[in-house]
Order: sequence, then C-alpha cells, then structure tokens
Amino acid sequence: MLPIHTILHPTDFSEASQPAFEFSCALARDYRAKLVLIHVIPPTHVFAPDGIAVPFPPEEPYDIHARLARMHPSDPRVEVDHHVLEGDPTAEILNAATKMNADVIVMGTHGNSGLTRLLVGSVAESVMRKAPCPVLTVRGQFRTAPAAASMVEAAPVTG
Repeated sequence: MLPIHTILHPTDFSEASQPAFEFSCALARDYRAKLVLIHVIPPTHVFAPDGIAVPFPPEEPYDIHARLARMHPSDPRVEVDHHVLEGDPTAEILNAATKMNADVIVMGTHGNSGLTRLLVGSVAESVMRKAPCPVLTVRGQFRTAPAAASMVEAAPVTG
C-alpha cells in the first residue's frame, strides 16, 4: 500500500470541486489518512482612477470559515482539519502542501480551455507543475456501479 498519511484538498466551493472532495474523503477513509481541507481567499483589488490598486474587501471570512467547517466526510472516522488562507491560490496551496507534508493533493478542475483559460489561468495546472507531491485532479462526477440486485437479474441462469 502507498504511504498516504495526509491528503490536501483545496476547494473553491464550486460544483467542479465536489467530486474531488468525495474522492478525497474516500481516499482518506481507505488509507486512514488525515484530510486537510483548505480554501484560499484570493486578493481582490479595485483600481482607483489614478491607477493605484486599492484592496477591496473579500468575502466575509466568518462566512468562509463556516462554509468550510460544514464540509465533512460521511465517515466520521476520517480526521479532518479545516484552514482558510489568504493570498494567491496557487502559492498558498503549494505552501500548505509543503508545510503540512501532504502526500497527495486532490483537487477539482473546471476544465476551462481557450480564451477563458488564457484570461483566468488554471490553478490546478499551476499546482500540478510545481507541487512537492503527486496531484490528482478530478473532473466531473463519478459513475456509480450498478446495484447488486440488477446485476443478479441480468446474470444468465445455468441449470
């Protein structure tokens, strides 16, 4: 078995990050690893008429902390830590992975391409290129296995 003790899951609370959260929880359960959930509040600046960047109040930190605290695995045996960080998302994720000695980072990807990716960039791609550990990106929902009852019904009868 691979030595996975700490799993870092960065989330932006988007729909695209939900499957990565579910995968992180399953991995933490199966490996009996600690799951570290982080959300990074990016710096927000508004430019004044003279061109000077003025910090704009970000999302309310209390709301972010509360939203992150509501995220928990369905298996109560999984140990979870929650952290809200501020700064550049890529830099903060990489810094957290190093400080927490993460064995793997599991994060969602929006799958943007073309102009959107050019203008916005991809945090997941930047993290993959620079991470101190393996990065698993999850895009889209998981397929669920058919129920055992329907598998039995479909099985040929031998006699």
